[in-house]
Amino acid sequence: MTLFSIARKTIRQNFSNYFLYFASMIFSIVIYFVFVSLKYDQTIQASSDTSPKINSVFSGAAVVLIIFVAVFIWYSNSFFTRKRKKEVGLYSLLGVRKKQIGRMLFYENFIMGCLALIVGILLGSVLSKFFVTILMKIMGYNAIVNFTISLEAIINTIIVFMIITLITSFHGYRLIYRFKLIELFQADKEGEQEPRTSFIIALISILLIGIGYWLALQNMLDSAIWRKIGFLVTPLIIIITVILGTYLLFSSLTVYLLKVSRKNKKKYWNGINLIGTSQLLFRIKGNARTLTIIAVLSATTLTAVGAAYSLYYNNRSNVEMADPSSMMFIAEDNNIDEQVNGMITNSKDHDLIYHEAISTLQVDADVTNLNSEFYSNDMIYTVVSNRDFNTIAKLQGRNDVLSLQANEAAVLDAMYSEQMSPVYVGATISLKVNDRDENVTFKHLKKYSIFNYRTAGTTIVVSDELFAGLAKEIQPENMLIYKITNEDNAEHLTKGVQAIMPDEARLSSFYADYTAGLESSGLLIFMGGFLGLVFLTATGSIIYFKQLTEANSDKERYEILHKIGVNKKEIRLVIAKQMAFIFGLPLIAGIAHCAVALTALSRLLQINLVIPVMICMAVYTCIYIAYYFLTVNAYYQTVTKTK
Repeated sequence: MTLFSIARKTIRQNFSNYFLYFASMIFSIVIYFVFVSLKYDQTIQASSDTSPKINSVFSGAAVVLIIFVAVFIWYSNSFFTRKRKKEVGLYSLLGVRKKQIGRMLFYENFIMGCLALIVGILLGSVLSKFFVTILMKIMGYNAIVNFTISLEAIINTIIVFMIITLITSFHGYRLIYRFKLIELFQADKEGEQEPRTSFIIALISILLIGIGYWLALQNMLDSAIWRKIGFLVTPLIIIITVILGTYLLFSSLTVYLLKVSRKNKKKYWNGINLIGTSQLLFRIKGNARTLTIIAVLSATTLTAVGAAYSLYYNNRSNVEMADPSSMMFIAEDNNIDEQVNGMITNSKDHDLIYHEAISTLQVDADVTNLNSEFYSNDMIYTVVSNRDFNTIAKLQGRNDVLSLQANEAAVLDAMYSEQMSPVYVGATISLKVNDRDENVTFKHLKKYSIFNYRTAGTTIVVSDELFAGLAKEIQPENMLIYKITNEDNAEHLTKGVQAIMPDEARLSSFYADYTAGLESSGLLIFMGGFLGLVFLTATGSIIYFKQLTEANSDKERYEILHKIGVNKKEIRLVIAKQMAFIFGLPLIAGIAHCAVALTALSRLLQINLVIPVMICMAVYTCIYIAYYFLTVNAYYQTVTKTK
């Protein structure tokens, strides 16, 4: 019997122990293959005008995925190392040479990697059409997706994962050379001592996380701390303090709390609580690094997916804010207005809600008095009369009426930001009219606009008297605005209007901005969702591997407990409590880190992220809980399995 056949037989007989690792590798290969396939997919390239950008985005995501998968596979192999030490030691004791043992371990890992690669590419090829359909749907396209297999994607995937497999296989080959024989047989006893802890270090862990949270929740644009430390250095400090604090939290604070809980004798000696507490106490410090990695990856995944989904979720409301009208352009030719009106009238899919021509002025202004570091001293505003504002506001159902007198004005700023926009109300600016300046004082601020932002920008409403006076010195421009039904499905109509425009840049439409937002945010959520699933699968698998390794070490102890009268129901309860502690700690820490990060992002962008983030957290937690029950069951089956 050759070493290769022995390795193959070992995998076949112990496949249940390798299954989750094998499945995780397959899943990672499928996602990578899909990403690379999407890069070369002809349907996407034909449907999207931004296909080069999509290609570059997926190429970048693929690089991130390669790095993560490589680290994950390496990390997973390290868990199997401890489990195989006794077996390797037995081979060595029976006289098998180290070189032969190393080759056998190399063959085992190489066979697993090759099998995962074959299955992953086959599944990826079968599912590629499904994933392309999902991406096209999320991005708002209705293209027909054909089944194709990309040869470039297959070659790319084979090269990448063969390199990863070879590296991890050599890592297994070196196992026999890294340990002495006595170390291999005493592997299960490593780290089995009560950890020391310090109340001061426990407090430091809370302090570090608190500092990171406090810095993250500061208003970065107004914060003196951010300015003093620097906008590039501060995020780095936040990341370091939170990660270090999380590690100390798991390695010191949890140990301290477990030791404190032992002092409650009534609870500690109740039933078999002492077994669960002791198991956690002796193992928690050894698990601290793993739990920290899980917490940080969970926070990163939730933050990325939550932010991407929030952009997708809020896309329509953001476009409605920027484009209150379905279409808007500056009229330079009355014939164009008639053609557009005719297109809408003849359209079977759309009805005209309103159509108005509003006289406006494009005016340069000196805004030095606004005292805003984010604004230059000169701005160009669209100026509209009080009467026309009230007319359009009524058509748009705003129930907002202005009554401006003399040189009073109101500013309409749909992109208003409390952090970056100036304090308008009470400020005076100078409108440059030929060789003189006309001062106006802002009496009102409206955080919306009656015009589409891309065409009109920031708008100023002035009194009818002042507007009439300015119109004598500045050539007015007619803003033509249209509101139609079914505006988010107006592709054909929008393209028809764009075709007759002499200057397409002066046209703004709800449909164009809505689909552009869907395309960019849909691409982000697709990538974030699938990368998040890879991260979640990897983190869940890491805990599973770790606990299964410990289960094999604890098997004899649980057998002794069963012999002295502890029934299997009580054993399962102890295991469930231990696993709840191990799974719960990084999940809670990850959600807390994510909540702080997204709160800071919400304040910066001034958008409500509660609903999309809660949805993401709920989905993530449900999948995480599924891993919890899978691990509890596998641990229980391992420690109660009879020889």
